Amino acid sequence: MADSAGIQQGSPAIGASGLVPAAPGAGGTEGSGAAGGSARIAVKKAQLRSSPRPKKLEKLGVYSSCKAEGACKCNGWKSQNPPPTPPRTDQQSSTVNLQEPCRSCSHTLGDHVTHLENVSEEEMNRLLGIVLDVEYLYTCVHKEEDADTKQVYFSLFKLLRKSILQMGKPTLEAQESPPFEKPSIEQGVNNFVQYKFSHLPSKERQTIMELAKMFLNQINYWQLETPSQRRQRVPNDDAAGYKANYTRWLCYCNVPQFCDSLPRYETTQIFGRTLLRSVFTVMRKQLLEQARQEKDKLPPEKRTLILTHFPKFLSMLEEEVYSHSSPIWSHDFLAGAPAGQIPIHTVISAPPVARPLYYSTSPVSVDPSTCGSVSPARKTASVLEPNPVGEKRKPSEPLPYEENKRPRVVGDIPMELINEVMATITDPAAIPETSLLSAHSARDEAARLEERRGVIEFHVIGNSLNQKPNKRILMWLVGLQNVFSHQLPRMPKEYITRLVFDPKHKTLSLIKDGRVIGGICFRMFPSQGFTEIVFCAVTSNEQVKGYGTHLMNHLKEYHIKHEILNFLTYADEYAIGYFKKQGFSKDIKVPKAKYVGYIKDYEGATLMGCELNPSIPYTEFSVIIKKQKEIIKKLIERKQAQIRKVYPGLSCFKEGVRQIPIESIPGIRETGWKPVGKGKEMKDPDQLYSTLKTILQHVKSHPNGWPFMEPVKKTEAPGYYQVIRFPMDLKTMSERLKSRYYTTRKLFMADMQRIFTNCREYNPPESEYYKCANLLEKFFYTKIKEAGLIEK
Repeated sequence: MADSAGIQQGSPAIGASGLVPAAPGAGGTEGSGAAGGSARIAVKKAQLRSSPRPKKLEKLGVYSSCKAEGACKCNGWKSQNPPPTPPRTDQQSSTVNLQEPCRSCSHTLGDHVTHLENVSEEEMNRLLGIVLDVEYLYTCVHKEEDADTKQVYFSLFKLLRKSILQMGKPTLEAQESPPFEKPSIEQGVNNFVQYKFSHLPSKERQTIMELAKMFLNQINYWQLETPSQRRQRVPNDDAAGYKANYTRWLCYCNVPQFCDSLPRYETTQIFGRTLLRSVFTVMRKQLLEQARQEKDKLPPEKRTLILTHFPKFLSMLEEEVYSHSSPIWSHDFLAGAPAGQIPIHTVISAPPVARPLYYSTSPVSVDPSTCGSVSPARKTASVLEPNPVGEKRKPSEPLPYEENKRPRVVGDIPMELINEVMATITDPAAIPETSLLSAHSARDEAARLEERRGVIEFHVIGNSLNQKPNKRILMWLVGLQNVFSHQLPRMPKEYITRLVFDPKHKTLSLIKDGRVIGGICFRMFPSQGFTEIVFCAVTSNEQVKGYGTHLMNHLKEYHIKHEILNFLTYADEYAIGYFKKQGFSKDIKVPKAKYVGYIKDYEGATLMGCELNPSIPYTEFSVIIKKQKEIIKKLIERKQAQIRKVYPGLSCFKEGVRQIPIESIPGIRETGWKPVGKGKEMKDPDQLYSTLKTILQHVKSHPNGWPFMEPVKKTEAPGYYQVIRFPMDLKTMSERLKSRYYTTRKLFMADMQRIFTNCREYNPPESEYYKCANLLEKFFYTKIKEAGLIEK
């Protein structure tokens, strides 16, 4: 079968109308006969319904059992002179004779249609519609080669035949009736739009809604591959489950498009994530391939929408389709929506009358150079990555929507006020644009804009010993080896080459103008629940553009999709600052037993870790923060407008009053002022000295105070004073206390806190020193509270 099967040459691109979907029995994959299928049936029905009543009776008599006396078993009148096959178009229409005998039982045509004498014209037209559907399905049964499809056609043929004999309405007898899964595909896509894009300005959100409608429309007219075709393509798939859905789809969605006597449902309204998962990968490939092939024929106003925004939309949706941690498939996704908000599902739905292009379900050859991409604008399925459908996914953390159910606490801003403020800033013009050179712009803002314009791309690639080598991927791997070698001069080139080309390692590559300018090499340990980042670099002439931050954000979203929520890496002194900005710290969340023996240990480097939050869309996080800041700014402005009230001056002092409580000043509380907490600052120096001396003595005699008694010796902790700029210990504090340095409690508490902070900064969390610092800190604050120096 050709790769372009089913895609009509010269036809409009995605979302175009005017073409009819493929009819059942029209070959299953070729769309050339599809346009005529539905149209021919409609024309035949119109012609037959406009025929004289005797002609209608003759047609119905063929499918009506004989009513003559004597219990005749003939189940349909057969003419003595059957029309030629195929019928001649120039043949004159003969007069119908109700006395003409049946070729089978010899009873007259009138004996077969006596039950129709008093039937209304409307009911007769309904039965005639079923007759033509029966004839069409009879043709489908004989033309169809696939056994599963043929069986469904034959079952529907018998059902409609029975409906004519009994003059009833065809009702499918099944264990389950539509919908077969909730939430439906349509509801899931609407939830996806709400979940990912509700923060966008109205104009951008409208673009997303158009993409959602386009996608739903494509599914409603998509031709599913037969169960046998799917078994060949995905041998390990749930064959029984797919066959059940395929049968339902034929009966309720596909065949009723042409046989309108059967009740018709939209695919997106009665099926859910299970069916979507089975078709998404193939469908996505073919849609994007079709768009690329016919990009020159697209109207200019649709070109950007289809070639730029649609691929990104499909990539982001794919992550939610194949992830168990996605909240969009929850039944009560919108349960936490504020009152009065229009549910998104009332805005987006697939147009029921639209007629999109017919697309084949046969595999389409896709440029493998794009495989493994995680760029929202460019992502395609990868032969190098595990198939998400076949992965066994574990239940994740509580879903984000559950946070909507939490009880409101005192101080929460009313949701009505939030909605009111949001309405004032949905217009993009209302949000001040931040210059990319501004100190307030996000680090990844420039990179994000370049990605949207298609200047840069992100791809997850790796070497493979099983797949046929791909020239472009191999070139990119060589480019990555060069970038890492130049930017990491202290790392042996042979070592870099070995890891970059190791099949167990993958690399998130940053591509600009077709060449590699950066990347992150990593190795995933799914069984241990973490990934080790091995190399991370951007070529020197492309730095300070936010590429490093955007690279890491893409890597985080890639791992959330694969349900690995921890990063580990050894960072040298030049990389510690970068990793801190990306959310890494020396506080390792992964138990030591999980990673010891798995990751590579580097001398002179610092082990750092990062825990991912699956609820955060990392590549869009700075945009969300920017909008939140704007909301807060608007709320402050509203608050200020409310309190701009001029109060009369205080006259109490003229009456001899020397002082008044601050809280009694009119308007002071409206400004947000609150009384200062009752942390007692001792005014008597001797009393303060005595209290601090007692607390210090307690700390020094505590069982966990031994590591902090004296200054750290350089011989015992090499490099300590390069890491810790402001050292502190209990001996130094005793000397300061004796010299009356601590004139306030804050100075004393600051030095004590520095001891604990320095310890945690230099020592790993699993060390004994780290644990001593935590326990001693807790004890110290207990004593401070007991002394009344801070509130309990």
